Amino acid sequence: MAAPSFDLPRAAAPSSLRPRRWQQQLIQLLRRRLLTTAEREQDVLVFAGPGAGKTLGALLAFRTFQQERQLERCLVFCHRTSILHQWLSAAERLGLNLQEWPWPADGEGPDGKPPDGLVLTYQGARRQLGHLSETLGPWMGSSCLAIADEAHHLGVDPDEPDGLAWGQTFLDLTGRSRLRLGLTGTPFRADNLAFCAARRVRSVQGGMPVELISPDLCVEPRELIAAGDVRPLEFHFQDGWVEHGREGVPDRDVSPLSGERRESWRARNLRRAIRLADSSCIGQQVLLRAQRKLEQIRRCHPQAAGLVIARDIAHAEAITQILEDDGNRVDLVHSQEREASDRLRLFQTGQADWLVSIDMCAEGFDAPRLRVVAYLTTVVTRSRFVQGITRAVRMTADLAAAEPIPRHPSYVYAPADPLLMGYARTWSVAEPYVLRHPANEGDAADSSTASGATLQLPLEAVEDGAGEVIRLKTPQLPTFLQR
Repeated sequence: MAAPSFDLPRAAAPSSLRPRRWQQQLIQLLRRRLLTTAEREQDVLVFAGPGAGKTLGALLAFRTFQQERQLERCLVFCHRTSILHQWLSAAERLGLNLQEWPWPADGEGPDGKPPDGLVLTYQGARRQLGHLSETLGPWMGSSCLAIADEAHHLGVDPDEPDGLAWGQTFLDLTGRSRLRLGLTGTPFRADNLAFCAARRVRSVQGGMPVELISPDLCVEPRELIAAGDVRPLEFHFQDGWVEHGREGVPDRDVSPLSGERRESWRARNLRRAIRLADSSCIGQQVLLRAQRKLEQIRRCHPQAAGLVIARDIAHAEAITQILEDDGNRVDLVHSQEREASDRLRLFQTGQADWLVSIDMCAEGFDAPRLRVVAYLTTVVTRSRFVQGITRAVRMTADLAAAEPIPRHPSYVYAPADPLLMGYARTWSVAEPYVLRHPANEGDAADSSTASGATLQLPLEAVEDGAGEVIRLKTPQLPTFLQR
């Protein structure tokens, strides 16, 4: 099959979109990199918190350099088909013609013109590596920008064993591109390998040598909150005593949910806390308070909705039944549902009060009407927690025009698990991603505490007659922690 040619010029498309401050910084960073010929300057890693506008930022930069005739085309890699469609939609807003791989053999799109870029998934690229290597020959070179969306997937993850292969595929296909841009809003991983094509910096922590992943541009959530680009979050953690043992057995053990420090007991407490046994249990109280808050928000934001993150399908179905019994309109979505992606898209602009899901509402899911999150799962990694709660920080232009800065907050309700409360204290701060030093692999620092002392935010216990609620009252950091 002959490789298509892409030599036709294109006219710039007008757009009224104004780049955010960090997006302007990205354009200047890439401009500096385009002026250098050093091989190590080919790779650019950007960490920008959820809701920052990474997709639009990258496409605005590409369009700028295309208009300046420094770049001609781009190649975008995503980890999910649903996110791929978001790239296509964002490109259309900017007047760019991106096409999903595979595209017609003649290299032309529906309008008879060659595309400005291609979008494909990491998995699809891996499966068709040989074909892509041959066909994309004309694309690679001094005029191509390669983009790795959610670049943290290009490593080894216990839940994603293909990650390392994806990373190698990305490197193989983009080795001759002018620039490689890695985008991520989740620099926290369970593995101990670097991001694909990312820069490493050696440092010393606790007297031990370590390596840190160093992004070329870091945009923390707290900066986005201060700029009014995303919403702050307010956390409400439902505390209580968790009983262990069988009903009717005397002297059963009890353990405080928020105060348990023994890991095995902490994990067992959380499993029991999210059970939906009766109206007085912790999980039920979380749902009840979340519903009340959403009802309150909808007086001013009628389209507002809530998200419940459940443990498994049976748990999600039980939650759905409770919400529906309370008179709510509920969409239940999980990965084993054939039409799950379509239902997620419908929810974004639909009428449902609540979305109940397990594993599909993480990175890439964009629904600005989400204002309340109930976190009722036993998954307590920092990355999954932050991904889940930040579905509720996104803004639209219409909402931004009607709200002051900082924006009205969104709300997170969860059991008072010590790990979750720790993550809530630092969600708006970008912590460095730590790698083991090769000479000290047995003495690795934990990535969740790598930044040093734990950042503390004020907590207030509120007695309300139905158990203690621990509330993180403000999204603002103490002044001594601000840059």
